[in-house]
Amino acid sequence: MDQLAAMRAFVRVVEAGTFTRAAEILDMPKPTVTKLIQQLEGHLRTRLLNRTTRRVTVTMDGAAYYERALRLLSELDELDASLTLAQARPGGRLRVDCSSALAISVIIPALHAFNARYPDIQLDLGLNDRPADLLGENLDCAVRAGEITDQSLIARRIGQMQVITCATPDYLARFGTPRHPRDIEDGHRIVAYRPALGGRILPMVYQNHSETIEITGRYTIAVNDGMGYLAAGLASHGIMQLPTFMAREPIADGRLVPLLLDWCTAPKPLHIIYPPNRHLSNKVRVFVDWLAELLPKMSSVAPETPDRRSEPFQ
Repeated sequence: MDQLAAMRAFVRVVEAGTFTRAAEILDMPKPTVTKLIQQLEGHLRTRLLNRTTRRVTVTMDGAAYYERALRLLSELDELDASLTLAQARPGGRLRVDCSSALAISVIIPALHAFNARYPDIQLDLGLNDRPADLLGENLDCAVRAGEITDQSLIARRIGQMQVITCATPDYLARFGTPRHPRDIEDGHRIVAYRPALGGRILPMVYQNHSETIEITGRYTIAVNDGMGYLAAGLASHGIMQLPTFMAREPIADGRLVPLLLDWCTAPKPLHIIYPPNRHLSNKVRVFVDWLAELLPKMSSVAPETPDRRSEPFQ
């Protein structure tokens, strides 16, 4: 049995969900794929897949084997790439986790330039605001705003995300316009942001030359996703603090009104984080460099000083 070929076939069947689709992706006959899986199960003495007429699903043993096999194959591909011409032309699957707001507003619209520069890289982009388990989820890297607490990760700080306070004209007509951050706690509502369900609500932070104020405020809705946060604000559920790349368009067309411009809102650092065992991957390196080049071009993202190690992150 060619164990590497069998592992690759197994991974593709799991991801494709059918033997037929996996065979098409691998460009090999379906009976060959079936035989490789049977040989692998015989070698391991366990069933990896449950077969039905319509769908293939993994067993518990199969799910565990898939995660390890995927990691081993990725590392093998990277090892091969480091010793071939692929080092000059990076390729393969790149698994990136990113907040939905940053991905939809900034990264995805600019991806044509990245694809043109690195046509052999396939980007698997997971959209999620929760902190990702990079090793457990077999991710190559993640893009996050905020501070970093996990010192086991490598982080590159690539910019600062500017934030602005705003609300809809309808909300302000009903509740009035706050003139001071403390006004938000007196008779107003906020759209609350809770990064993880069951976790704490993130406060609104304001600064001037003499003081820093944290505002919690009353809320009728709390969300854990950036796009949901924007939607709740546009539905007039309360005052919110938005990254300016999300607020620019609704402010320009009158759906949102900027507030408390005499007060600074603390910018949030932007990091790309990745596991220590992935930091030499060429495909990760070129993606990190591209993002570091892309994000400061946004008027809402300030350029950053050179690389830093991990800093606190939520």
